[in-house]
Amino acid sequence: MATINFCLVFFVTMSMMVSMSLAMPSLKVDYYQSTCPSTETIVNPGLAAGLIRMHFHDRFVRGCDASISLDSTPGNPAEKDSPVNNPSLRVSCADIIAFAAHDGAYKVGGINYKVPSGCWDGRVSRDEEPIQNLPPPTFNAQQLEQRFAQKGLCLDEMVTLSGAHSIGRSHCSFSQSRNDDLTVPLNVLTPYRLDNKYYINSKNHHGLLTSDQSLLSSPSTVGIVRNNVRQGETWAYKFAAAMVKMGYVDVLTGSQGEIRKTCRFVN
Repeated sequence: MATINFCLVFFVTMSMMVSMSLAMPSLKVDYYQSTCPSTETIVNPGLAAGLIRMHFHDRFVRGCDASISLDSTPGNPAEKDSPVNNPSLRVSCADIIAFAAHDGAYKVGGINYKVPSGCWDGRVSRDEEPIQNLPPPTFNAQQLEQRFAQKGLCLDEMVTLSGAHSIGRSHCSFSQSRNDDLTVPLNVLTPYRLDNKYYINSKNHHGLLTSDQSLLSSPSTVGIVRNNVRQGETWAYKFAAAMVKMGYVDVLTGSQGEIRKTCRFVN
């Protein structure tokens, strides 16, 4: 049997995910029940791939603080104007981003997981920090593992979250094949469904990005890829749990942050 990373045990059932959310501080499911019970239902899911990507880009830079939403100010270009994000991200505050990412994933076939909330919004956003924190599409598996580990995410979680590339498109400049089109699908098999076909593409050497294909060529990740090829339903539950865990990256609470009146500006 292919090697399975130890952290896979954490993902076997969704009850594990609930236990995790109880063990970690600050966030909880239905945080807004007493003040705004319709919060989660009124969020527009929009485009699934973009919403999931926005959640990832916000959490990996300064953690769960919606710094991706802030506009640039004189002398301080913000994250949204970094070449990593502009013009490819649609920006929305911290919990809204998490809700929207969930809705986007669910609309295209993902697991309907519970979203712990209670993140406060940050006051800082710098355009150089996405490049310093987000993994570029040229990274190999070892570099990806190191970058995700810096955010408290293990090897199996890195490979699991990479499966978000089963939906969405990429600019041709990032493609291994350098297709002439402006953008190309990340997954040609089921480009509008969040499923394990991303791993089947990688197994067949059809991964679009260098970072995608490197997961099959690395001894540390090839077993996880093969398991995800065979166990699509298990991967779906793992992906939901990893999305929740990513929401706990560097959470701000209380005086560490604020609740913005307008997502684009600090109070």
